Amino acid sequence: MDNTVTWFEVATDDPEGAERFYGGLFGWSFTAGEGPLDYRMIGYPGGEQPAGGLFNTKGEFPAHAVFHVRVADVEETCAKSESLDGKVLMKVIDDGAGTDFAYLRDTSGSVFGVFHRR
Repeated sequence: MDNTVTWFEVATDDPEGAERFYGGLFGWSFTAGEGPLDYRMIGYPGGEQPAGGLFNTKGEFPAHAVFHVRVADVEETCAKSESLDGKVLMKVIDDGAGTDFAYLRDTSGSVFGVFHRR
C-alpha cells in the first residue's frame, strides 16, 4: 500500500465548526486522536476505520484540505522530492504517537502530505 493515497486531512482554526459542517454534510464522525496535537480522527458511514483527520491549526497554518500518501520512509521521500525540485514545508519524525510525516509542495505549488506509521 506504500505510495498510495490512504489519508486525507482538513485543517482549520475552527475544528468545532468544521465538525458541524462536514458531519452535517457527509455524516462524518469525529474522535480524539492520540498524541500531543489537537487532531481528530474522521470516520464516515460504512467505513471500518478512520480515513482522515481534522487538524486544529490554532491559526498557525492556513486552513486547507489535503491528501496524504503513505510511504515507506518519510526522510527518503522528502529528499527525493527536493531532488525533483519540490519543497519540504514541514517535517516531523516521530510525532509522539508513532507517525513520521511531512508536508511537501510540488513544482506547481500544490501542497500534499506524506506519512509513515511505525
